[in-house]
Amino acid sequence: MSSTRAAGVSLAQLPNALTIARLVVLPVFVVLLLAGDDGHSWPAAIVFAAAGITDQVDGFLARRWQVESAFGKIADPLADRLLIDAAVLLLWLDGRLPWVALAIVLGRDAVLLAGYKAVVPRGYDFAVNTLGRASTVLLYSALALTMATGSGTAWPLWLFWIGVAVALAAGLLYVRKAWRKVVQR
Repeated sequence: MSSTRAAGVSLAQLPNALTIARLVVLPVFVVLLLAGDDGHSWPAAIVFAAAGITDQVDGFLARRWQVESAFGKIADPLADRLLIDAAVLLLWLDGRLPWVALAIVLGRDAVLLAGYKAVVPRGYDFAVNTLGRASTVLLYSALALTMATGSGTAWPLWLFWIGVAVALAAGLLYVRKAWRKVVQR
């Protein structure tokens, strides 16, 4: 096997390796945020922001290099949901987010997970839409900024609520598409 081909195989696995790195860093992030001061932690914010950046990089590379995989289609959104849900839960426990934020974000993710299990076996391909990507960027950004700023700083919460609104809109588009492709066949 030539060195070019070997490098190509290694690079083809980079998007999935970045996804796995996000899953591995989840407990590190949780420990850092728990060690912070009532939801304020620069180290946790930096780790969380880096995870958000790797999410954008791995998706871009997988599409660009045409190495999207069945593993990546499941693990990538799972890693994002776990990180974002953990951040929302911990920030809620620290009083940095209201309970309604926890209910909306976790509720949306529970509905999407249940819907995924219901429609994928029936042939629905859960491709991420543009609103879904935008909401993930907004939520990663807003949550990292919430961790990096002091309690009572309002502007990261405005960004968070915009991200939640976009996430809900994306969720509705997923449901509508699944309904049309699977239920109304």
